[in-house]
Amino acid sequence: MMTPGKRLHLLPLCLLTALFLPQVSSQHCVWYGECGIAKGGKRYNCAYSGPPIPLPPDGHELLQQLCPSLYYGNVSVCCDVQQLNTLNNNLQLPLQFLSRCPSCFYNLMTLFCELTCSPRQSEFLNVTQTINYTNPDPEKSNESIIAMEYYVGQHFAGAMFNACQDVEAPSSNVKALSLMCGRDAKDCTATNWIEYMFNEDNGQIPFTITPIFSDVPFHQMIPMNNATKGCDEAVDEDGAPCSCQDCTLMCGNTPQPPPPPAPWLIFGLDAMVVIMWITYVVFLLLFSAVVICSWCYRKKNIISEYAPIDSNLAYSVNSTPIAGTPSSCETCGERLENCLRVAFTKWGVFCVRNPFIVIFFSVVAIAACCSGLRYAKLTTDPVELWSDPHSVARKEKDYFDTHFGPFFRTEQLIITAPNSHGEIYSPYPSGSDVPFGPPLVLDILLEVLELQNAIENITATYNNESIMLKDICMAPLAPYNNNCTILSVLNYFQNSYSVLNHVERDEFFVIADYHTHFLFCVQSPASLNDTTALHDPCLGTFGGPIFPWLVLGGYDGDNYNNATALVITFPVNNFHNDSEKIKKAKAWEQEFISFVKNYNNSNLSISFSAERSIEDEINRESTSDVSTVLISYALMFVYISLALGNINQWSRILVDSKITLGTAGILIVLSSVVCSIGIFSYIGVPLTLIVIEVIPFLVLAVGVDNIYIIVQTLQRDERLQGETLDQQIGRVLGEVAPSIFLSAFAETVAFFLGGLSSMPAVRTFSLFAGLAVFLDFLLQITCFVSLLGLDIRRQEKNRLDVLCCFPGCNQSSGAEKSQSWVFLFFKKLFSPALMKNWVRPIVISVFVGILSFSIAVMNKVEVGLDQSLSMPDDSYMLRYFDSLSKYLHTGPPVYFVVEEGHDYTTKEGQAMVCGGAGCNNNSLVQQVYNAAQLANYTKVGYPPSSWLDDYFDWVKPQSTCCRVYNSTGQFCNASVVDPQCMRCRPYTQEGKRKPVGEEFMQFLPMFLSDNPNPKCGKGGHAAYGTAVDLLNNDTAVGATYFMTYHTILKNSSDFIDAMAKARIIAKNITDSIAVPGKNYSVFPYSVFYVFYEQYLTIVDDTIFNLCLSLAAIFFVSVILLGFEIWSSFLMCVTISMILVNMFGVMWLWGINLNAVSLVNLVMCCGISVEFCSHITRAFSVSTKGNRVQRAQDALANMGSSVYSGITLTKFVGIGVLGFSKSQIFKIFYFRMYLPMVLLGAAHGLIFLPVLLSYIGPKVNKAKAQAALLRSRGTEQERLLNH
Repeated sequence: MMTPGKRLHLLPLCLLTALFLPQVSSQHCVWYGECGIAKGGKRYNCAYSGPPIPLPPDGHELLQQLCPSLYYGNVSVCCDVQQLNTLNNNLQLPLQFLSRCPSCFYNLMTLFCELTCSPRQSEFLNVTQTINYTNPDPEKSNESIIAMEYYVGQHFAGAMFNACQDVEAPSSNVKALSLMCGRDAKDCTATNWIEYMFNEDNGQIPFTITPIFSDVPFHQMIPMNNATKGCDEAVDEDGAPCSCQDCTLMCGNTPQPPPPPAPWLIFGLDAMVVIMWITYVVFLLLFSAVVICSWCYRKKNIISEYAPIDSNLAYSVNSTPIAGTPSSCETCGERLENCLRVAFTKWGVFCVRNPFIVIFFSVVAIAACCSGLRYAKLTTDPVELWSDPHSVARKEKDYFDTHFGPFFRTEQLIITAPNSHGEIYSPYPSGSDVPFGPPLVLDILLEVLELQNAIENITATYNNESIMLKDICMAPLAPYNNNCTILSVLNYFQNSYSVLNHVERDEFFVIADYHTHFLFCVQSPASLNDTTALHDPCLGTFGGPIFPWLVLGGYDGDNYNNATALVITFPVNNFHNDSEKIKKAKAWEQEFISFVKNYNNSNLSISFSAERSIEDEINRESTSDVSTVLISYALMFVYISLALGNINQWSRILVDSKITLGTAGILIVLSSVVCSIGIFSYIGVPLTLIVIEVIPFLVLAVGVDNIYIIVQTLQRDERLQGETLDQQIGRVLGEVAPSIFLSAFAETVAFFLGGLSSMPAVRTFSLFAGLAVFLDFLLQITCFVSLLGLDIRRQEKNRLDVLCCFPGCNQSSGAEKSQSWVFLFFKKLFSPALMKNWVRPIVISVFVGILSFSIAVMNKVEVGLDQSLSMPDDSYMLRYFDSLSKYLHTGPPVYFVVEEGHDYTTKEGQAMVCGGAGCNNNSLVQQVYNAAQLANYTKVGYPPSSWLDDYFDWVKPQSTCCRVYNSTGQFCNASVVDPQCMRCRPYTQEGKRKPVGEEFMQFLPMFLSDNPNPKCGKGGHAAYGTAVDLLNNDTAVGATYFMTYHTILKNSSDFIDAMAKARIIAKNITDSIAVPGKNYSVFPYSVFYVFYEQYLTIVDDTIFNLCLSLAAIFFVSVILLGFEIWSSFLMCVTISMILVNMFGVMWLWGINLNAVSLVNLVMCCGISVEFCSHITRAFSVSTKGNRVQRAQDALANMGSSVYSGITLTKFVGIGVLGFSKSQIFKIFYFRMYLPMVLLGAAHGLIFLPVLLSYIGPKVNKAKAQAALLRSRGTEQERLLNH
């Protein structure tokens, strides 16, 4: 038991201990100063266990800058000025990437400031290993620290990580922690991040510091658990919290994509199908009721519908008496009809009487028009072919090209390794096995590097000048760094055999090799020093990062090591309005294509493409199918030449044949096409492949039909008593020419109105087709009529066809003129059978059923054109397209362009655009970032690279990036060691703020010219050299862009949707940054927009073009049919049904709606006029007693010519197209032409006569009476009365 005396003696000792221990623990250092050289030239810290030492005055400013929380009192700390400078240098990389979120960087600085300079280091730092050091200053420590423990509060570590985990690195489109954690941001945690930063393998610190995480005292150590700032908190009163892009806590609710539109269903089935089924059933019931009632009524009151008008029956159904006074409309129609008849009759007489004069002037006119061919220009540029110069996308492309230069030309390889099976990499000394895909085996990589180097050395010749890749490639850091941009996994190894083969090993195991470097670089592509024992850079030789999603393919998720394909891209400079430089690039591309085609390596399977590939293959396709097209036309020529003749006797086959006349008729048709091309070439309208491939087919259909009508009508006609040949041909021409004129003029007007289309392909086709059809009509009623007269004279003189100088066999006496089998078939069998009472209702029911089906599926026809369809079957591009779809994970780049006019020099203007602290939550960068969070919906794959945010980080006074020479004010790169280099902005509260006004423009050109280096990774030259258009001698900012990437786009629907969503995003951005009085906007631009914009409006364009054509056909028909509105309406209804049914065929046969199919639909409209107009007019002028008889008469007389002239002719030609090598020929020509002819023939020769027999217009009394007067006293009078 202790006595009171002893207690009194111990009291001073206890008090002394109580006073001393806290003082020692709170004011005790573990190091001070630097001593000893570590690996890589870094310095160790000197062991020191004494109290903090006052900092020399020359270090006060730096301590206040780096660690303001330690700047108090007499500024006694555990670091000297040299240590502060080392800390400042080591923090440059974190500063550049994390300072955009002030609270994140504040917490990180707290971690390092407490480690480096805290006066109470001994509470949380424990030195575990030192080495002796001979210090030249005997008063300083003789020990260097080479290992220690850092006790860090778990709460602090978690809070610091939470504040930093969302921070973006704008220039590389990745999270900043991906560049600072040694792994992908998604795998980064608070503990492994801090462990990585304190590991000497990262190349930034001289020795490893082992962090120990705990929130409670541990091993007599008190963990560093200073207060932190959340990313949603401001660091100081004047500051701002982190932006939404860098801090999810600032974003509110996560944006959600709108739900996809619910399918329109009725009873769980497609609504359109249900509606059309119901409509069709209702129609069938009503139609059946009407037919049955009509039949019962007729049965009761009328014996036969076919009874003649003058029979003794009560009356005949549909009969129309021709006696009486015609109406004024009927009279006008007859007068117009008579004028046309008389005019064409006189013209026919003149042509037959003066054949050589007409033929001579026709040939002269043809020659004059054809001479324009020397001015012809064939457009093969896809942009000119498919993009309207006045379209939004074209204007945006021109704006982008003008301000930033055109999008680079792309040469690309996709490489697989069919004979490799990959390998398993086992990290040393520990770690899970990592599978490496087949192309990532070292031997394969070495072979690919050999191929890549060979491509770099390809030499082409243009104008006696040698062209290599280095002469045309994109080198963003030129002239400081002339290395070409090569986006390749081999650029992780600087395209070097030595780096690829670099191995670090001990005496037993491989510690690090290309496997470890690859795994590091795919997570930190912008790193200048990997954390493995290799310490090789990841940055490409051209000065930019290599993103793994651009150079690897066929991997799952983010497991890039599983890649099954390598993607190598050579961006080549493109030039705006500089054809010579483009030709040089094309010359090299030609050699590139030839080299890769002939490259042989059994270990590599290569798919490839050059910028010129698509254009080259389209040109090759057009020539590869020349033989197919020529065979098609040749067969049609042979058929026409032989089928025109009317052979009465086999002995006279060489006399009665029409080979010469048929050939002349075909040449006239082709002449009209060539003349059309020549005339437009005079004007300067360029040709397209569609004009060459489609228009001859169209004009041949129209022209041959007209030839058949003229010739076969003449063959069936009997020459009147006392009538000469010229009078007979004139009379026949007067009968049929108005019908030919009706169809030709209607088609011409319809096609010319189609020239109003905004789609270049449709517009060009419509103009050339309209003129060709009209010229064909003119040549047929002039030159062909004269030739016909000459041929009839030859035939009457019994001279041979072709060899007209030689006589043939005379016609047997008493031989009668025979009728063609087609005419007899239509007159004797087909027409009577079709007009039977029980057949007609079936016809109507079937055709309305087909129409109902087509309407039900019209909205299901897909929009777009798979570019692989435009390639020949044997094209190397087909394999490339397949590889694109199979392996690639990232789509094309997309640029959000801010047009000139935005003011970046004001705080408000900056906040509308930037994405860092203090920026608006609806700024441009933030809205694109939000879109990237909904990648599956918006098709925007990544956050944007932001030159403005990187500029703000670059220009901060804490950074070593922005420096100028004190004497000259010129820019001083961070890598330059010169005492004259001073930071651009003072380290004051004002200097920390974002630059505005003149200061903003003062340093921006320096940022855009600064090359990134290990001391400053934020230099903007490589990433943003073309992103900012500086004006007025670098005193103002014009247009700028912010780049990101689309997600992978595999088909036309994806491309169209991506463009539409990007435009919606840009529209929202424009609305959010709109400034009163300013007229500028934000628009998205990607290289494919000019091709796919047409599909945003193609449905409207299709409706517009087809309705315009139908309207033109209707109004022309109304006039030329003699103001018979109802006839014109029924004809247009039939043509509309053909067009609707074509959509049904397109859905059934998988044909998309695009410019090519729209051209075919417009052509279908024209061919349908041929099928329908002649039948309609023949019905209109027929004077038979009732509708059924008139329909039968029209079909018998005109049907055979239409059938022979179009249907059979086209069947001969279309069949050959099915054997084409080209997918586009097979799908858009064979698959569309065949149903076009079938549907046209079916509707024109079956449905339309039946429809006219039911609801056709009444006979025009004026026309009937005039016909009776003209035929009085002739054989025709008996036929008419009968």
